[in-house]
Amino acid sequence: MTEKVTIGILGGGQLARMSALQAYKLGYEIAILEKTINSPAGQLTHKEFVGWVDDYKLLKKFSLSSSIITLENEFVDYHQLEFLEQLGKKVIPSSKTISLIQDKFIQKETLKKNKIPVAKFIKININSEYDDYTKILGKKFVIKSRKLGYDGYGNFIVKSESSFKEGIEKLSKRHSELYAEEFIDFKKELAIIVVRNSKEIKTYPVVETIQKNNICHLVIAPAILNNELIKKVKSIAIKCVKAVNGFGVFGIEFFLTKENKILVNEMAPRTHNTGHYTIEACVTSQFENHIRSILDLPLGSTEMVDKSAVMINLLGKTNGLNFPKNIEDALKNKNAHVHIYGKEESRKGRKLGHITLVGKNKNELLKQAKSLEKKIIY
Repeated sequence: MTEKVTIGILGGGQLARMSALQAYKLGYEIAILEKTINSPAGQLTHKEFVGWVDDYKLLKKFSLSSSIITLENEFVDYHQLEFLEQLGKKVIPSSKTISLIQDKFIQKETLKKNKIPVAKFIKININSEYDDYTKILGKKFVIKSRKLGYDGYGNFIVKSESSFKEGIEKLSKRHSELYAEEFIDFKKELAIIVVRNSKEIKTYPVVETIQKNNICHLVIAPAILNNELIKKVKSIAIKCVKAVNGFGVFGIEFFLTKENKILVNEMAPRTHNTGHYTIEACVTSQFENHIRSILDLPLGSTEMVDKSAVMINLLGKTNGLNFPKNIEDALKNKNAHVHIYGKEESRKGRKLGHITLVGKNKNELLKQAKSLEKKIIY
């Protein structure tokens, strides 16, 4: 009798939770490694390991319970993934892929080397002056942490010499290595999900994203673009994944400039917030295709089941609540699908859930999404 496959996931947040649900749907087991007990994904399995990847004894124990290992974020140091690979475990995405992505400066260098369009960027030398960067990037530019940056954390907009010094001081506390990037005055922000196994590579629809305090707030699918731009985004996205020899699911974000140029903002080697709409709006969700891809199973269709979809994130408005209030209207709405992540407590700006609406009229769905989100207290 063949042993049942257990998929080990490093991280136990909402991305792991939604992937786990799809694994169970296909008949697989899940093991979770997370720093705290009763994480959103840990709640779903009896194979919950509490601790983190820097505990090699625990990591080895976790690996023994897993047939194959994946991750829900890119912050796991690639050396720890190498350790798992040396134990004989298959890790997707691989340590090599993660090594090219988790340091955003290296990520940009890798993309540029593969002739993929990105904004101008330069490494920050702690002894350099503001004027050294303005010559290349202009007077307004962005300082970014090379690692541990997400949802706007790790970014600082520089507009003057004094703000340059402030940004260096602030971000150095988060991560010691920084880089500077050209400020892009974009027309739209776009995103796409790419999924790849050993035999196939597929793209989901190109979507438009709208941020709130640097955190993804709304996703509109599909983005309103001409066919030429859609083909260009999809082609660049596939090149990005191949540039890092990536397998599994990748979320890639872009700027559409006022001159209609497409620039890659960043890529993530995992399921992505901009792809949550796929659960109800596509034939096969990004989460199911993530499970399929890491097990090298045939990939499911990425086509939409209806004309339009809107996803709105439920971002924490208060500190301390552990379950949203006033979700009744959202549950009554025939177009709405409510997802609550099961996090222990809310914090301002924390992703606590999302609502996806699917239908024909994009503008009507957008109006409904904003109205429903406004009423919910969390």
